[in-house]
Amino acid sequence: MTPGVEAGSGALAGGVHRPDPCSPAWRKSSYSNQAGGNCVEVAGGVPGVVPVRDSKAPAGPVLGFAAPAWTAFVGEMKKSRR
Repeated sequence: MTPGVEAGSGALAGGVHRPDPCSPAWRKSSYSNQAGGNCVEVAGGVPGVVPVRDSKAPAGPVLGFAAPAWTAFVGEMKKSRR
């Protein structure tokens, strides 16, 4: 382990955050609310796959969707919001 780095946390000793290059960057929908509503998070940086997880259970299971299937799903959702 590297001195001054907390194992598996991506944080340097003293509370400074260092991104873990092995962890995807998760993002939440701009439509989600901060009041604990149902929401999913998606991650980028995984070629050909879109990882999706429950934002309220980030340590829980992750579903992987083929990128073209996810793109089609999001496109249909956008159509239904019009």
